[in-house]
Amino acid sequence: MNIEIDHIGIAVKTLDERTPFWTALGLLRGEDESLPDDGVIARFLSTSGETSEPVRIELLEATGPDTPIGRFIDRRGEGVQQIAFRVDDVQLLIDRLVSNGVRMIDEVARNGAHGSKIAFVHPSSTGGVLVELVQRPIAE
Repeated sequence: MNIEIDHIGIAVKTLDERTPFWTALGLLRGEDESLPDDGVIARFLSTSGETSEPVRIELLEATGPDTPIGRFIDRRGEGVQQIAFRVDDVQLLIDRLVSNGVRMIDEVARNGAHGSKIAFVHPSSTGGVLVELVQRPIAE
């Protein structure tokens, strides 16, 4: 199974306040996506348009204080919240991880941004890092 870094998620108080640094750095701004089930608005910025699957930065703004990102910012402040890996078959990888004793937040893949399927690995199994697994939709 192929695995690559997909994106790094960064919790921010406001997207508009934190975007200028990333665009000044040279990242390309994509569209915002509201994910109401997760209580977040995500803004993706990509490293370049030259590769078919560029690594992205995902800025995450909470839609309220009682959401995962809202609680993260309240406890830890703004900063890196997760690292996401792109995989071919997220459910197959979930099953393999569970069979190896890895604690999952999601044991069944669910819908994520841009039509992807996602699952989160519990930080207790990763040394304190929230890991997201992402299966991008097949391009038509």
